[in-house]
Amino acid sequence: MLGAFFIDEKGTSHPIVMGCYGIGLGRLLAAAIEQYHDDKGIIWPMPIAPYHIYLCPLYREDSKVSEVAENLYAELEAEDLEVLLDDREESPGVKFNDADLLGVPVRVTISPRTLEKGSV
Repeated sequence: MLGAFFIDEKGTSHPIVMGCYGIGLGRLLAAAIEQYHDDKGIIWPMPIAPYHIYLCPLYREDSKVSEVAENLYAELEAEDLEVLLDDREESPGVKFNDADLLGVPVRVTISPRTLEKGSV
C-alpha cells in the first residue's frame, strides 16, 4: 500500500494499490547476473554482453605483441563482434583484475610467451 487514496465517482475513498508484474529491463539484467556470475563478479552472456571479447596484450613494447593485437582486433571487429582492446600500460595483474570486473565473456591474452607457444 502506498498510503495514498483516490475518490471514485460515488465519492468513496479507496487506497491506491500499485503492482508491477512485467518483465522489465532491470529484472532481465538481474536474472542474467544471478545466473551468470562467479566469485569475482558478473560474466555477461554473449547476447547481452557490452563487449564480447576482451583483448589483453601484455608487454606492448614488444612490437610483435602490438602488431598481433591490432590485427586480431581488426579481424574480430570485421566479424561484427564487440571487442575491447586494453591498450593501457598496466601490469598483467591490473589488466586481469579489470577484465574480471567488466565481466566480458571471452578474454584473449597476447604476450611474448603466448606468441612463442602459438597459443593465442
